[in-house]
Amino acid sequence: MHTLDHYRTVFTAYLEAHAKVKKPQNLYRPIAYILGLGGKRLRPVLTLMGCDLFGGDHNHALPAAMAVEVFHNFSLVHDDIMDDAPLRRGQPTVHEKWNINTGILSGDAMLINAYQFLEGYKSPVFNQLLGLFSKTAMEVCEGQQYDIDFETRNDVTVAEYLTMIEYKTAVLIAAALKMGAIVAGAQKKDQDLIYEFGRNLGIAFQLQDDFLDAFGDPKTFGKQVGGDIIENKKTFLYLKALEQSVEADRKTLTGLFAHQAHDPASKIEAVKEIFKKSGAMEATDKEIEEYTQRAFDALDRITAEKADKKVFEDFGRNLMQRTF
Repeated sequence: MHTLDHYRTVFTAYLEAHAKVKKPQNLYRPIAYILGLGGKRLRPVLTLMGCDLFGGDHNHALPAAMAVEVFHNFSLVHDDIMDDAPLRRGQPTVHEKWNINTGILSGDAMLINAYQFLEGYKSPVFNQLLGLFSKTAMEVCEGQQYDIDFETRNDVTVAEYLTMIEYKTAVLIAAALKMGAIVAGAQKKDQDLIYEFGRNLGIAFQLQDDFLDAFGDPKTFGKQVGGDIIENKKTFLYLKALEQSVEADRKTLTGLFAHQAHDPASKIEAVKEIFKKSGAMEATDKEIEEYTQRAFDALDRITAEKADKKVFEDFGRNLMQRTF
């Protein structure tokens, strides 16, 4: 196993060699633009790591890693259009820099291109990669639709919310790892276990993101604290608070989430107080711990060298150790 920086450097070089602008430039320039905005390259790095864990050569997993990264960025281009988001990673979004039609078409091309990167693999690896990739792509779309539906629903359950974040966030992390395992020729049992490691860690990560949005340190969180509250997002914290609050607090909370606040700072403080009082804060923290432990339990059952699995354990702990 190598360091995360090594995998990131190898993948970035591969991406730069394959994200070329060709004709028609108005189709391919936006693709090169979004792929060039950087980010942590977390998902493709996991594909390379997943390959090496099972004795493969991570260089053979580069096309699969590229498929994951191109698909992820395709979803961001279309999500930004749906959210009318002006910025992505501190830069103008594709539809803002060009226009909505360009964003839609270039995004469509990215989805097709993601599949093209898998074409170099031979059966049965190709068939396994294709089946997993298509299943994951559909689940990501389902997760996005659930997220949209929840905006106008007042009867969202905790179970539904967990399914939404699993599909929208966790399954792509899980699939990235499993794709590396498939390229390496890992046993089916180990492929499934590395998937479970990624799925549970992805859910824990998103739950922690929800938690930090309300209770994180503004200096280290990297986003506006209280953003989900201002946007009336029905997060795990919110749903647990509704479930566990006394009737008066439940009415106050639903009232606060029924409209846009004239005084956002006061709304954030009032909502956070109910989150604390109801026990939702502790319930969310407990859920994060449980999903993180499930991830590590799956990792422990994988047939691989202990030292190599330790790299994944360290990765998981570092991912989850953000400032509360």
